[in-house]
Amino acid sequence: MNVLNTNVGLYEVLDVVLHDPEVVKSLSSEAYQTALIFWRDFEKSAIRLPPASREKFVSLSSEILSLGHEFVNQASAPRPAALIEASELEGLKDDGMGARLQRQASSTQKSLLVYPGSHQAYMIMRSAPMESPRKKLYVAAHSSTSRQIECLERLLRARAELARLVGWDSYAGMVLHDKMAKTPENVNHFLDTFLDRTAVHAREALYALRLRKQAHLRTSLLPVIQAWDRSYYCPPEPSEPPVPLPPLSLGRVFMGMSRLFKHLYGVWLRPSEVLPGEVWHPDVRKVEVVDEEHGVIGWIYADLFARSGKACGAAHYTVRCSRRTDDDDEAGDLQTSGAGEGLLEASQRFELVKRHRLRGIQGEYQLPLVVLLCEFGRPSVLSGPTILEWHEVQTLFHEMGHAMHSMIGRTEYHNVSGTRCATDFVELPSILMEHFLSSPTVLSLFDGDGFSADSQTGNNHQDPCHFIDTHSSVLLSVLDQVYHSPLALDSEFNSTAILANLSNTRGLIPHTPGTSFQTQFGHLFGYGATYYSYLFDRAIASYVWRHIFLSSPVERELGERYKREVLRYGGGKNPWLMLGALLEMPALEGGDAAAMQTVGQWGIDDSNVSSHH
Repeated sequence: MNVLNTNVGLYEVLDVVLHDPEVVKSLSSEAYQTALIFWRDFEKSAIRLPPASREKFVSLSSEILSLGHEFVNQASAPRPAALIEASELEGLKDDGMGARLQRQASSTQKSLLVYPGSHQAYMIMRSAPMESPRKKLYVAAHSSTSRQIECLERLLRARAELARLVGWDSYAGMVLHDKMAKTPENVNHFLDTFLDRTAVHAREALYALRLRKQAHLRTSLLPVIQAWDRSYYCPPEPSEPPVPLPPLSLGRVFMGMSRLFKHLYGVWLRPSEVLPGEVWHPDVRKVEVVDEEHGVIGWIYADLFARSGKACGAAHYTVRCSRRTDDDDEAGDLQTSGAGEGLLEASQRFELVKRHRLRGIQGEYQLPLVVLLCEFGRPSVLSGPTILEWHEVQTLFHEMGHAMHSMIGRTEYHNVSGTRCATDFVELPSILMEHFLSSPTVLSLFDGDGFSADSQTGNNHQDPCHFIDTHSSVLLSVLDQVYHSPLALDSEFNSTAILANLSNTRGLIPHTPGTSFQTQFGHLFGYGATYYSYLFDRAIASYVWRHIFLSSPVERELGERYKREVLRYGGGKNPWLMLGALLEMPALEGGDAAAMQTVGQWGIDDSNVSSHH
C-alpha cells in the first residue's frame, strides 16, 4: 500500500469510478466499502497535492512517526521517587509490607525513597491514613519533564499541520472521516450526552467517598476528594464472577466457550495437530474452528502462557485474513519480463495450501489464521493445571470475541475481512463477549462435573468507583478531541493548562497543580482522535446485550441474527446499517449526530465487563 497509494493513475481511475452513480450502483456493498478504503487512503496520502506539498507531507509523516515513538517510550518511563518520612507511615492498614516499611524507617531513622508504580507505592496509596505520603506519590507519579511535554505538543502540532496540508480543519476531522462518528462534532455530541448520563451515578459514588473521608477525618464539613484519595477510600477490588464457580482451569473455560459458540452460531473449537516448524514456541496450541454446515472455517494459534521475552498483555492479531481466491488473476498480477512463468508457478504452489472450498458456500476461500496472546500462569507437575482468575477469564472472552469476528467474517476482499472494520466498531464483538459472562446460564456451560451456575446465588457487590472510572474515561476522550482540534496550532497551546481546565470544569476530582498526566496518556499516539471508540462500543455492546441476548443468552436464533447482521460482514458494510438492522432501528442507519446522541443516551450497564483495555 505504501507504493500503491502514491500511484496517481490508480487514484484517478478510482475517483472516476466512485463518482459515477451508475457504476456505484453496480457494486456490491462489500466492493463499494473496499473501494472507499482505497480512495480514502489515497486522499489521506496527499495524492492531490503538488510535488512540493507532497514532500512536506512525507516530512511531516516521518516527524509524526518519530515523535510518536519517543512519546510512547517516555509515557512508560520511570517517574522520580517520592521522599516519605517515617512519621507519615503511622497507622498503615497493611500488616505485611506496611509493617516492614515502618520497621525499616524506624531502624534507619531515614526518609524512604518510594518509586511510583512499585509495590510499596501501591500499598501506601491504599493503606496510608495520612494524606501527605499519598499526595507525594501521586504528584511524583504524574510528573513530567519539559522534554516530555514538548514531545507531546510537537506531536499534536505536527498532526494538525499534516491535516491542514491535505485540506482538513483538524487532525480529528481527517481521522474521523471514515469512522462511524464521521466528524469531531458528532463525537462531541456523543461524549456530551454520555458525560451527562454518567455524571449522575458518578456524583453519587463521589458523595459516598466524601462521607468516608469525612468519617475518617472527623470533620464537620464534607471534604473534597482529591486525586490521591481514590485508592484509599475506594481501593480497587479484584473482579468476581456473578455467581460462585468451581476453579476455572484453562481447559474448563475453553470448553465453556466452545459450548457457547455451538449454541449461538453452530460453531465449536477443536484441538488441531501442529506440524513441525509451524509454531514459534512449544507452548503454542493450534485450535481449529468448525462450523456444523461448512466444516473447518479457520484456525487459532493460542499462545497463552507467560514466558521470558514474550510481549506483555493480551492481544488478538491476524496472521492471514479470509478472502475469496477463485477469481484471482495470478497470471495478470505476476506479469514480469523474463521470469513470469516460473514466478507464477511458484505463487500457485504457495497459494494452493491456503485455498479451501467450504461445504454449501460457492467459491474458493483463503481461510483465516489468527493468534490469541495472553500471559497466564504456566501449568506444572507441582501446581497442576492453570487456574484462571476472573479477570483473566474476562480477558480470554474479550480476545476470543475478536477471534470469532475473524473466523465468521466471510468476505471476498481481505481488506474488509473480520476485524478490518472501523476503529469505533471493532471492539463491539469483543466487549459483547464479556457480557455473556454475566449470565448464570452461560456459566453453566463451564459445568464438567455436575456443577450448575443456574442454581447459584449471585454476587451482587458493585464497586461504587466503577462509575467514577467511567466518568474519567469520558473526560479522557474529551481531552483527546481537544488535543486534536484546531487548538493544536495555536501559538499559546498548552497541553497541561487544557487538562487542568477540563478537570476543574467538567471533572469530578480537581486537577492537582504540578502534575501533567497527559505525557503518560500513551493512547494519544495509537488512538489519536479515536480514544472515544472503546466507550462508544461499550455503550453499543451494553445495549445489544440488554435488548437481544440478556433474557436468552444461548438461543440459536439470536446468535444467527447477530452473525447474519454483523459478524459475517467484517468491514464490508457500513456499520450503521449493520447496527440498524441488528437492533431493528432504521433511525440509526443515517449515522448522523442524532444517531451518535442516541448511543450516548444508552449509557453503559457493564459492571461485569473489565475496564483494563
